[in-house]
Amino acid sequence: MSAEIICVGTELLLGDIVNTNVQFLAKELAILGIPHYYQTVVGDNPTRLKEVINIASQRASILLFTGGLGPTPDDLTTETIAQHFNTPLIEKPEIVEDIQAKFQLRGSLMSDNNRKQALIPETADILPNPTGTAPGMIWQPKTNLTIMTFPGVPSEMRRMWIETAVPHLKSQGWGKEIIFSRMLRFRGIGESALATKVNHLFDLTNPTVAPYASMGEVRLRISTKTTSETEANAIIEPVAQEIIKIAGDDYFGQDDDTLPKTVGELLRKRGESVGVAESCTGGGLGAMLTDIAGSSEYFWGGVIAYDNRVKMSLLEVSGEVLEERGAVCDIVAQQMALGIKKRLGVDWGIGITGIAGPGGGTDLKPVGLVYIGIAGPSDKVESIECTFGDRSRDIIRYLSSCTALDKLRRKLILV
Repeated sequence: MSAEIICVGTELLLGDIVNTNVQFLAKELAILGIPHYYQTVVGDNPTRLKEVINIASQRASILLFTGGLGPTPDDLTTETIAQHFNTPLIEKPEIVEDIQAKFQLRGSLMSDNNRKQALIPETADILPNPTGTAPGMIWQPKTNLTIMTFPGVPSEMRRMWIETAVPHLKSQGWGKEIIFSRMLRFRGIGESALATKVNHLFDLTNPTVAPYASMGEVRLRISTKTTSETEANAIIEPVAQEIIKIAGDDYFGQDDDTLPKTVGELLRKRGESVGVAESCTGGGLGAMLTDIAGSSEYFWGGVIAYDNRVKMSLLEVSGEVLEERGAVCDIVAQQMALGIKKRLGVDWGIGITGIAGPGGGTDLKPVGLVYIGIAGPSDKVESIECTFGDRSRDIIRYLSSCTALDKLRRKLILV
């Protein structure tokens, strides 16, 4: 027995709306231990929706629909499902009363077309919507098939899921076992290189280990299905520790840990502070650091030194170096790091200078060339050269900020 998520809406196919509903439901199904193998997105077209229902109902025992429950003519989810199973729709008076009450609270009258939202298959149960006008349904049109419908509005769907759908599924025996996962996060190593190191663990069946790659980061997910979180941790922990030992300094955290969070915790434990001097990243590094609540304990501030005059006046970057070597070089990154450290009186200074593009590159200094300088408590300063390639401006700036944080992290765990 498994579940399938079916998201209805032409706007999803066109990319006008990000489909956050499917991510939420997928995670929730895992928590309940419900297998989930397929996700489908279909437009507001009854013929294609019927095709999807026909296929999904043959391979899954729980169908979760989002979208298409509104009052307009293109909202056809409930009607199409009923037609597929040759079941008439009936108007539920309690739904009409609920919709009318909500309109009254808003100081307006219910439109006639909203009565459409009170129509559900005659044998279906109402899945209440506490906040919106579009209720869903819980229906078993045939043996071993449960259908649940939700509106496409994420906040409404999530509340309906938590308050009604989850208790119903648990009453049917689901949720006795959970799929528990731990995500280990790595930086400074490629997916293939890390996979080679831990290749022997990919054959495990309990827990399972699977790699994931994202922008500049690699993740390994360790998963198991158990009756309790305590039991899950006992199964996952030995494998996690083996991976962490193999990865060494490339490992930086797990689950919701981020580089800014990890660096912040290291600085806080050491009682040290950091300041940033940014050119090509334009404040992106500072933004990452201040995304963490309480970062004022260790992050004192920064300077966006985009113009060379700012580099010289506020950071004491040498005019001669700028003239001879240009703003994008190792010495400028080092002097920016030392300059912000001195200017703010912090323990650590970071300087970033580079070419984010799309223009401005040359054969000697192509787009994607970035220098990062890090100055430590003893005023020892180092720099690294990064070549991020001819990527988009946003990606180069993002990778530059992340790389700077990772280099600082490595220094903090070694010093």
